[in-house]
Amino acid sequence: MPLVFSDAPMRVYWELTRACDLACTHCRACANRSSDPRELETDEIVHVLHQLAAGSTPHMIFTGGDPLKRRDFFEILEHARAAGLPCSVSPSVTPLLTPDVIRTLASLRIDAMSLSLDGSTAPRHDGLRGVVGTYSRTLQIAQTISASRISLQINTLVTSETVDDLPAIHDVVKRIGADRWSLFFLIATGRGKSLGQISPQRAEGVMNWAVDRAAARQPVVTTTEAPHYRRVAAMRRPPGTRGAGAGSPARGLGIRDGNGVMFISHVGEIQPSGFLPLTGGSVRRDDPLRIYRESPLFRKLRQTELFTGRCGCCEFRGICGGSRARAYAATGNPFESDPLCAYVPRTMTSPQAQ
Repeated sequence: MPLVFSDAPMRVYWELTRACDLACTHCRACANRSSDPRELETDEIVHVLHQLAAGSTPHMIFTGGDPLKRRDFFEILEHARAAGLPCSVSPSVTPLLTPDVIRTLASLRIDAMSLSLDGSTAPRHDGLRGVVGTYSRTLQIAQTISASRISLQINTLVTSETVDDLPAIHDVVKRIGADRWSLFFLIATGRGKSLGQISPQRAEGVMNWAVDRAAARQPVVTTTEAPHYRRVAAMRRPPGTRGAGAGSPARGLGIRDGNGVMFISHVGEIQPSGFLPLTGGSVRRDDPLRIYRESPLFRKLRQTELFTGRCGCCEFRGICGGSRARAYAATGNPFESDPLCAYVPRTMTSPQAQ
């Protein structure tokens, strides 16, 4: 499997809208109830879907805000599926997400749905989501999704406010029967600036704990904006077996912001990820695949030799590369070291480096 994805993204995250009826304390998009009048029109979205399908078949993840706030949401999905694009949906758990909606999504043969669960109890989860009752509704909706035979992913925020609750959340995720559990390590952007980061040492401990959990078949444990989880997993594998085995937490080696990942904003900005607010172009005037392949921003992000600090000399930079979004949020430079990583590269500890 290549570690540099220069031809096309593996995943396209599309923020269809920033409208949402929740008030999450960590929201990257600072979403609110109203739609932005600058949002892409239906015909603009359909045109881009065909551009993407003509040159590749990336996995489309439709998100927001809450994508269900768009009246044309199902029409968009129908066009994506007709174009042969695999699709997942990341909705908000609000009254808009009904059993009928889930049945319609199942009829469209979407690949997966993801729900957020940021606490093991109602007070913990609802406190972060900003709406009382969201926790119980999430558990109910999760059962409906599983019954519809749609693959279910649970996303959990990792901050100083949630980290001690992760074992209990993991128990809830197992009871739900989710296929995947993704730990999202906070990026201090949007409303997330108000939440507490964990230390690099604590993050290392969480990732080792997560690798232990990943030995089970279900749920598969992954991370978001923490590619050094792959480095932690690789270091624990026997020498000579540090690749991405079928059941390994290290699958997806090399995929990170701008390398295998592309984000399209609600107004059409083409960015390396939703957490790295640097723009390479606009789908309103540019072919998204051309921007991904040729823009200086994306090309540089795929060149790990341009990384500086510890990430620049790390022997795991190919399979990991650190979170470029977190580096940018912390320093203003997307090529700097990821400050969440505690690992000291061998070149910095060798006698020659002394």
